[in-house]
Amino acid sequence: MESFKKNIDKQIDHNKGKNLFKTDSIKNMQFISETLNTIEDIGTIDIETENILIDYATDKCLEEFCRINQYLSFSNTYRNKLRSIYANLITSIKSKKQPINQISENHYQNLKGWIQSSNPYTKDLYTNKGEKVEPITCSEYSAEFQLNILNIDLTQIMEPVLDIGCGKQTNLVNFLQEKGIKAFGIDRFAENNSSTIKSDWLEYDYGNLKWGTIISNLGFSNHFYHQHLRNDGNFLEYAKKYIQILNSLKVGGRFYYAPSLEFIERYLSSSEYKINHSNTFNNEFKSSVVLKLK
Repeated sequence: MESFKKNIDKQIDHNKGKNLFKTDSIKNMQFISETLNTIEDIGTIDIETENILIDYATDKCLEEFCRINQYLSFSNTYRNKLRSIYANLITSIKSKKQPINQISENHYQNLKGWIQSSNPYTKDLYTNKGEKVEPITCSEYSAEFQLNILNIDLTQIMEPVLDIGCGKQTNLVNFLQEKGIKAFGIDRFAENNSSTIKSDWLEYDYGNLKWGTIISNLGFSNHFYHQHLRNDGNFLEYAKKYIQILNSLKVGGRFYYAPSLEFIERYLSSSEYKINHSNTFNNEFKSSVVLKLK
């Protein structure tokens, strides 16, 4: 099992940053020698192991796409379609009906079609780029940094706390729990356990009057702002989810986030919500805290 996973890691690392939309790029994205050697053993794995490896490859592929561009968005439907691509890849390898170079080319063509279908703007964004694309910076920040950016006073925090886009390391969730604060997190790359849920923030059910505090530093609101600026952006779905997040707050609860979303905040009722803005340490953007009054 572990050897198969290591090979998946090496294969994805080999194609790291390669531009699927560059002319003839698909033909240059062949399987590495370790993959070719591993292919000989794929026919011997059982169904349970096969499904684990398909899930693993799917997650690693998603992580790589999001490493390049954090603004890529994948619904559960498209996650399942990606999983089917990897399931079909293993089926093709097992059947041995095509030469391996043809299987490889078909696989990367399928990935190209999938990313273009799930995020249509990628074709225009990357077609005229080079053979490799530079990633859009996305970092997991320390808990202290996030609390400072968002001006959160732990003595006034209301439980339970939800961190939207908590990251794989769950830095803030871990920090709050160590302080004795009941905290949870969601992230599309998080592990499912008692504290974190692997979920896309657009598909997560936040509930109603459930959370005392919701936090998202350079996460949900950053992506919302990005969608707002794009001509083909998914603005409406983000706006609906923003309202759902506010509805999930308890009375007296707060939603802390950065950057601010003044383009939608102006429509909130002043009798229901109180909004405060703060400048960040470098004044590049503002942070917001929305207090639910009733």
